[in-house]
Amino acid sequence: MSNILIIKHGSLGDIVQISGVLKDIKNHHKNDKIFMLTTLHYVELLSACPYIDAVLLDKRMPRWNILYLLRLKKLIRKYNFFKVYDLQNSSRTRFYRKVLFKIKNWNSSDTVLEKGERKRNYDKEPVLERFKFQLNKASIETENTLNPDFSWACNNVDNIINKYLGKKFILIFPFSSASLKHKRWPYYEELIEIIKNNHHHIEIVIAPGPNEIEEAKKFDALSITNNNKSLNIMELAGLIIKSKFIITNDTGPAHMSAHLGMEGVVLFGYHTAPKKVSIETKNFKAITSDNLTDLNAKDVYNKIKDRIDLIN
Repeated sequence: MSNILIIKHGSLGDIVQISGVLKDIKNHHKNDKIFMLTTLHYVELLSACPYIDAVLLDKRMPRWNILYLLRLKKLIRKYNFFKVYDLQNSSRTRFYRKVLFKIKNWNSSDTVLEKGERKRNYDKEPVLERFKFQLNKASIETENTLNPDFSWACNNVDNIINKYLGKKFILIFPFSSASLKHKRWPYYEELIEIIKNNHHHIEIVIAPGPNEIEEAKKFDALSITNNNKSLNIMELAGLIIKSKFIITNDTGPAHMSAHLGMEGVVLFGYHTAPKKVSIETKNFKAITSDNLTDLNAKDVYNKIKDRIDLIN
């Protein structure tokens, strides 16, 4: 039995997307022990993943912090890893490969490209297609990579839902990280009003993040928390699968919804294309606009009305 290391630091959407990749790596290394190197925010989540045997913490401190680097190097050497799958493919993990860890058997976007192939062209491909190519170069069958299934992450949240809800609900995610406000569609309040006026049997629900609890109060929607704290990732996954429809910006919960097989829509502006981030599925579709401010609430409602009509 060998020790295998997978590196993925985040973000949430990225962690969700690699569910199929992790399963394919585990199936290929059935008799090996799979470790994941990740950041603190995802240690609890990935510790629950059935395709991971152990999780190691990378604090991602600055590279000038020599003490931190030496401790990380010592931690990695302790396990004598046979192979590394670098799913982060960042300048930091490139530094780990070339300078810090020096593990010869390293699978990354840098190591799988043939002579003359350009990484900038590779990076234009959809993210899941890139992972498929990366694993195929390691002779791994990619039965699950293109179809991530995040259901392993769902906690039962019936006790939380029963405190708030007595009817079917649509779940909306109207926020984004503070540094990515250009991803926010500005007309959720108007859309909520339209849905409530036309579908009296449906509740509108928000699950705010830690910095969104106060902001969520401005919406005419039910804000769900757990003991006045934001739901953790696994509780949020459990809430998503209980909903009947999702309306969201391009955020981590959008990727969760897509790869939990949910019905819903994600609203995309100019920042990227849905195809590139591999977010659309059979049930989860994108509505795109070069400028999100040009996408009004009536237009969005008209695009989803038929699907909401099926909620009964």
